[in-house]
Amino acid sequence: MKKTQRTILFALASFVATTAIFAAPKKEVIRDSSGGIRSVESTESNENPDAKFAQQLGDVLLKGSVADALLLFDNYQTEDADLLSLKASLLLSSGNIKAADSVASALLKKNPNNIDVLMTNVMIAKQKGDAVKKNQCLRKVIALDPKNVEANVELGDEQALRKNYASALKFYKTAWFKEPTNMEATFGCGKMNYYLAHDKEAVKFFNQMLAKEPENAQALAYLGKIEGENRQYRKAAEYAKRATKSDPTNSDYFLDLGTFSRFLGKYEDAENAWLKATQLDPDYFLAYAYLAGLYDERGNDAKAYEYYVKVIQKNPDYYYAYESVGIYSWHAGNIEQCKKAFLEAAKKNPDNVSYPLMVTACLLKQNKTQEAREYSDKIMRKMDRKSLDYKVLRMFHDQMGDDEVARLIEKEDNRNRRGKFLFYLAMYFDLRGKNMLAQKYYIEVCSMESPMFFEYKLAKWAKTSDDLGIKTVKESTN
Repeated sequence: MKKTQRTILFALASFVATTAIFAAPKKEVIRDSSGGIRSVESTESNENPDAKFAQQLGDVLLKGSVADALLLFDNYQTEDADLLSLKASLLLSSGNIKAADSVASALLKKNPNNIDVLMTNVMIAKQKGDAVKKNQCLRKVIALDPKNVEANVELGDEQALRKNYASALKFYKTAWFKEPTNMEATFGCGKMNYYLAHDKEAVKFFNQMLAKEPENAQALAYLGKIEGENRQYRKAAEYAKRATKSDPTNSDYFLDLGTFSRFLGKYEDAENAWLKATQLDPDYFLAYAYLAGLYDERGNDAKAYEYYVKVIQKNPDYYYAYESVGIYSWHAGNIEQCKKAFLEAAKKNPDNVSYPLMVTACLLKQNKTQEAREYSDKIMRKMDRKSLDYKVLRMFHDQMGDDEVARLIEKEDNRNRRGKFLFYLAMYFDLRGKNMLAQKYYIEVCSMESPMFFEYKLAKWAKTSDDLGIKTVKESTN
């Protein structure tokens, strides 16, 4: 059952219990018994109509029908603020925000200090995006009842969205101290402690949630995150798997399950989890990026290319995907697509010299020498002329200067920069048809262990002329 309906049912139960106290009192009827002894007989007056109506509402809502509950109001008139507040909540739950606001706003004018009415207006204002009214009503609730659970949870949520985690925790704790069984307050305390890196405290609150609801998906997911961050991937995967079973509609849980499975070396499980995440949330790019990386790692070049393209479709600002599409396109011989990809990557990250170097190489590969010179000249104007970055790009621009560049590369202390520029030295010779020199430098790049630059993959491909993966990638990129 939805949270809104649970809240309404709880309010109804409270309402019925309260109104029952004020029902008309019993009347005594005195009669003579057959034995002549006077006896007292009790009879009840008519039941309080609002309480009876509230009971009807509860019965309908237990069957899960908000629409049927609203129909009851069509045939019942009441001035009771609590019942009308419930009506507004039902309208909000049904998606009729305008009608809900009309009912709640009228109620607020007549009942400015009714906390239930105020909180109903808070929820409606939140849905409308009316921050002013929402905050006005919240402040009024806190003034009337500083420890009000709903208001403190809402204020905690607000601070959490602003990433003011310490402030959010104070509000959640206020609600939790008032009502330790409140799941929203308990979850808020756990989540804020997690964000503040107070793992022991976070675990305590999440375990409290599991004590009440053993398969609570939120608690399980965060316990999995904590285990994962402590490199306890087996336990993390178990928690994540339970979370996906408890709530199989949440893509985040499948993202986590895939991540922990990958760390465990269970690549098929990781793939299945991330594919499920793409089905649940087709527009979110992260699962596609994870899949692309997995296929890349496993040597499935065609699939890797396919999913890097999908990443760009879902998130055009993710420049790493342009980089990967670019290198696969180069490998497949689709130089035009490679150029476009690296041009986009350069726009997203203009400080990475690799991107303009690849664009220049593409233009030279296409025999567009003048265009290559014009492009590289524009880039070089913004660079430090004493830097190695500038010298390497200048070598492509002038088609000379390789001796100086080779000497400077040999002096480079940073291992990854040295390997990267060795690749461009090899590519320079490759483009000029000096294959023996090119292979020498490609082999030197490939001899490096665990490099952290994308050019390493290009060097490996350039060194291997009979790569079997090129056919499938070429088919995908054309």
